[in-house]
Amino acid sequence: MAGFGTFERDIKLATADLERGAINQALAAFARSELQKVIATGQASATYERYVNGRRGASEETVQAPGPILYEFANWPLVIRTAIGELVKRAPRRTGRYASGFVVLANWAVVRSYSEIRPEDEVVIFNVRPYTRRIEAGANRSAGKRHFDQTRRVLANRFRGAFAFETRYLQMRPGIHPEVPYVLRHAQGRRKDRQAGSQITYPSIVMKLVD
Repeated sequence: MAGFGTFERDIKLATADLERGAINQALAAFARSELQKVIATGQASATYERYVNGRRGASEETVQAPGPILYEFANWPLVIRTAIGELVKRAPRRTGRYASGFVVLANWAVVRSYSEIRPEDEVVIFNVRPYTRRIEAGANRSAGKRHFDQTRRVLANRFRGAFAFETRYLQMRPGIHPEVPYVLRHAQGRRKDRQAGSQITYPSIVMKLVD
């Protein structure tokens, strides 16, 4: 976290005559203060992993100077809002119905508070409308062709090294949304998964935090 190097030099001068325990307490207090600042200003997510002297999950109070105390943030709100913004920008906008149909899942559960998604979670974004495959394939000759794959490319470039992104066609479970899953009423081609009675698969962006 920015500021720790300067703080380490300053604290050595300011606490030269203090006991080691007091120095540890000052370092822990500084770390907590900086953490609260970056979360409060929106620079970082409230979801994070903490490492103290290399120990995952240890509290700041257990630090042994000079540390370090490190916070590993999973900035899911920024990534997800960017993804949805890119998808909406590329989606057909004749009525706005399709653009309003994007849903975010974390481990197959619908989420609306993105800051509560854990670093280890897998996130999926898809559109609940049953014609989403046709739009992605460009079958309707309208805006939206390859909008999922194009968005994946934008995300992969912007968040390279921090998050991994894939475009997949996924079956969706009942209960996610009233329109999902959609079952084909008539055959659409010769493929086995496009026959009447089959559940459609949905173009989706799948994203994970890079280890």
